[in-house]
Amino acid sequence: MPKYAGVWGIDIGQAAFKALRCRAENGQVEADAFDFIEYPKILSQPEADAETSVRTAIEQFLSRNDLKGYKVALAVSGQSGLAKFFKPPPVEAKRIPDIVKYEAKQQIPFALEDVVWDFQQMGGGEIEDFAVETEVGLFAMKRDQVYRAMQPFRDAGIELDIIQLAPLSIYNFVTYDVLGESLEDVVYDPDNPNASLVVLSMGTETTDLVITNGFRVWQRSIPLGGNHFTKQLTRELKLTFAKAEHLKRNVRQAEDPKMVFQAMKPVFNDLVTEVQRSIGYFQGIDRKAKIEQAVVLGNAVKLPGMPQYLARHLGFEVKDFHAFARLKGDAVLSAPAFRDNLLSFGACYGLCLQGLDVAPLKTNLVPREVMTDRLVRAKKPWAVAAVGALLLGCTFNIFFHYRPLKKAADDYTAAGVTWKQACDEITAAGNLSTAAKSEDDSLVGDLGRITAIGEELVGNADRNLLWLEMLKTLNTALPQTPGITPGEIPDVDEIPFDKRQEIHIQQVEVQYFDDLKAWFAEPVKAKFIEQRMLDADPAGTGVAAAASGAAASGAAASGAAASGAAASGAASASAQVAGPSGKGWVMQLNCYHYFNSDRQREGLRHVLDTLIDRLKRDSVAFPVAVNRIRAGNVIAHQEAPDRLRAHRVVAITPPAAGARTPEEAVYQIQLDGVQNPLSVPANTRVPVVFSMEEMGISYPVVLQENPINREFRLPNPNYEPPEMGYPGGGMGSPAPGPSSGGAGIDGSGGALDGSGSFGGTGGGRVGGFGRDAGAKPNEPSVPQYLVVPRYDFIVQFCWTEFPLTERLEKQVADWTAQQQGQGGAGPQGNQADLAANVKGGA
Repeated sequence: MPKYAGVWGIDIGQAAFKALRCRAENGQVEADAFDFIEYPKILSQPEADAETSVRTAIEQFLSRNDLKGYKVALAVSGQSGLAKFFKPPPVEAKRIPDIVKYEAKQQIPFALEDVVWDFQQMGGGEIEDFAVETEVGLFAMKRDQVYRAMQPFRDAGIELDIIQLAPLSIYNFVTYDVLGESLEDVVYDPDNPNASLVVLSMGTETTDLVITNGFRVWQRSIPLGGNHFTKQLTRELKLTFAKAEHLKRNVRQAEDPKMVFQAMKPVFNDLVTEVQRSIGYFQGIDRKAKIEQAVVLGNAVKLPGMPQYLARHLGFEVKDFHAFARLKGDAVLSAPAFRDNLLSFGACYGLCLQGLDVAPLKTNLVPREVMTDRLVRAKKPWAVAAVGALLLGCTFNIFFHYRPLKKAADDYTAAGVTWKQACDEITAAGNLSTAAKSEDDSLVGDLGRITAIGEELVGNADRNLLWLEMLKTLNTALPQTPGITPGEIPDVDEIPFDKRQEIHIQQVEVQYFDDLKAWFAEPVKAKFIEQRMLDADPAGTGVAAAASGAAASGAAASGAAASGAAASGAASASAQVAGPSGKGWVMQLNCYHYFNSDRQREGLRHVLDTLIDRLKRDSVAFPVAVNRIRAGNVIAHQEAPDRLRAHRVVAITPPAAGARTPEEAVYQIQLDGVQNPLSVPANTRVPVVFSMEEMGISYPVVLQENPINREFRLPNPNYEPPEMGYPGGGMGSPAPGPSSGGAGIDGSGGALDGSGSFGGTGGGRVGGFGRDAGAKPNEPSVPQYLVVPRYDFIVQFCWTEFPLTERLEKQVADWTAQQQGQGGAGPQGNQADLAANVKGGA
């Protein structure tokens, strides 16, 4: 939008052409020019040529003033327009325009296409985007009257920016200048509004009545003005119109002033009656309004005694108005022509305030199509310039591209080759490239299919070993009593059952899950979190001690305390456990053990410290052909006869080309932390170490446990039944007893080396024959049953199938990422002693 230096406010009255120019200066309004052009005759006289008089006044005004760079605002008579006020219901503020449009159709007595109208909210406020206690002013004017008012200015080449009704311009002036300072600290209260002011702006033919409290306004045009006093004098005193007008203006110099006033008294009475009737109507529609003062404007107020007469008959004070309080500009304010006609510049002043955007009312009756045409016309030079610049750019673009375009003609020759020949060669090369790419894609597809077949064949071999590897891994995680050689059955007198650390597995069950999240729900998750907290308290204090004590004694109170302590800790840690996801197996082990003589290590504590801990942190070794070993794999190396450690392979050199015998075909394996490389024949299997996580084992949890049965009766393996049968022999009955070996899945008897394996109830010693098999008279009696503490429990854990090939590749990938600084996995087993874990692996 263009920036204006100021605003011209123009009021075309019936007696004179009035104009005032104002500008904003340091936050104040300053008048820097004015003009007052009186017509030869009042425009309402029959013999007056109104159009010629107005056109002549505008030409004279333009000859003395410059309008370029200034807004131009015009005031039109209040009788030419319509002003309606209504209170909308409490609705969203954004819906006010829709309601106003509906009200406009109801209250404007013409088709909306035939009028120019505008509206503005006045007073009230918004609560949560809802307009409350607000009033809407609706202002309209017939379209032909608007264009008729604009025509003299259009003929003179003046573009009007604002058209406003004169009473509303008076309202802007009064609100800013007369009431402005008194309204600065006032908050509008619709239930107790501030006092209202009556403004009478007396013109030649009409008087504009405006009642306002600064927030709301009501106006009416009264068909009485200064010209009615002149006409009354012509009738009463038989004078010509010119003499009567002169006498009215100089009534104090008349021979008999009293007679002149008596002649004009009927007009005074009519004016007071109309004003009282209008005020009464206003107070009828706004009963809370309080009127305390009045202000009278217009040159007709110069009649002697006019303010006093109005004050006496209206019943409230008529304020003596003699200057614009907030208007600056001494050059204008001190000019004699301005001082003499000060009271008639109120409408011009209000227009200037609206143009400077400091007035409360901002409605504008300039037709929208005029504003649109003006905006388009203002943009036309820029549009033409833009099109011209575009055409110029296109011209230069064609000029700069013409020479390169000419070089692309078919007959253009360079280095003895035409453009067409070069294009044909490029096309042929492109076709050859496309064919080669197609053949390459076909070969890549064949390679993928062959690779998939190979992986399937190799994968079948790996998958065949998965369950065997799982059983060995599980057997590795079972604890054994120190000092017992695997495969040896110790005597119960040497190592009692309650001193043996072996965990006996009675049954193994498995179940497949499409998503392991379904398994890791309550109560499994709660148990896992609780036992993880117990695992973090191995000394038997706090929560762990409470849980262990509850399991050992079986007391209800202690168990409740332990459960409460564990539950409170589990609730805080629950959000930190993600749990397993994806497809996999859940394995369930039905187990028991007799290691319950030490109250600090018995029951659940022993299971957490051994089986559960090993299922989380232990490692296991499996034999792998040396030709499958790569840098990054972890293998077990025998550093000493009793020392087996895990080392990372950092480099491996295959056998030399041409090696034919096993002695010649030797791999050289360089281990991390080992100075000399290992020489491994090509037909050798190397023990590769895998963590439980790499084996796919995760989230082990003791899901169910029973109180320790301290009265459990176990058959004594040393018991010999008394002799029976014939002398010298007898048939003994088999004495059942625990077997320390076995690999039966469902607990059937068996004998494999390694204590604490999958065995169930096995056979004991066989009874002897004859007298020697019975008890001897002087020997101490051996009890048939032993009373031992037995702890039964169920363990579950997740198992995801990772074939051997995948595990080997993952070790290599993790080590490669670690070498590249991307955070790969560290060495497996932490180089711990793996002698027990790799039994039979080399």
